[in-house]
Amino acid sequence: MGSNSRTTTILGHIAELRDRLVRSSIAIVITTIVSFIFANQIFAIITFKSELTRPIFELLADKLHLAPAPIIPLIAIEMTEIFGVYMKVCLVAGIIMAMPYLLYEMVMFVSPALTSKEKRYVYVIFPWVAMMFIVGVIFAYFILLPPAITFLVNFGSDIATAQIRIENYVSVVSRLLLAVGLVFELPVLITFLARIGVVSPKWLSEKRKFAIILGFVVGGIITPTFDPINQLLVTLPLLLLYEMSIWLARIVYKKRKTTPAAAT
Repeated sequence: MGSNSRTTTILGHIAELRDRLVRSSIAIVITTIVSFIFANQIFAIITFKSELTRPIFELLADKLHLAPAPIIPLIAIEMTEIFGVYMKVCLVAGIIMAMPYLLYEMVMFVSPALTSKEKRYVYVIFPWVAMMFIVGVIFAYFILLPPAITFLVNFGSDIATAQIRIENYVSVVSRLLLAVGLVFELPVLITFLARIGVVSPKWLSEKRKFAIILGFVVGGIITPTFDPINQLLVTLPLLLLYEMSIWLARIVYKKRKTTPAAAT
């Protein structure tokens, strides 16, 4: 009986996972279709030609002395390249728009393993998860991309004139936007783990040296360039996010209660 019930439970979890993956896929399809409707506006944004974002770039460049938004002539050398790029851009935009719902499905899948209090914590931090992802994407777009792309295009310009393929350009931009958006979830994740007692502020402080090393490694992976300035633009926010996580953990940390059986 016990073996059959465990098998039934496992099959039930697999069926639930399948249903949630199907719903998540449908959500991505819907948001991708919406992205196709606004494809021209999306391309204008990621190529820094949008009338909406260029004034913001000019303001940031003036006030913060940042690199201006570059406008790069892109080329396509294959017959199907532009169509493939359209598909990739709309799919990435669809994933970004569907991210709150995808996170919701993930939380609902693991929620049976959480206590009632832990579930309430999840519902409280869920809006922050979506907000921090959006903040990360905005930070990557306005702060990280202009200097990174300017460096890549101008590096070695005295040797050869760069002709950037649109497929390569879109891959670099979309990877950076998604990666930084996910990295900005760090404070929310650590705050939740500290609230349910999985990690403690003391433990996080003791791991600060490892976090610094890991921050430089992750910054080097995310950054599409090898110059130290652009890598610092990624690494420093990572370290600040980790310090923010420690501060938030001190506020919300709740030590787990040890059961008599566990103590024994």
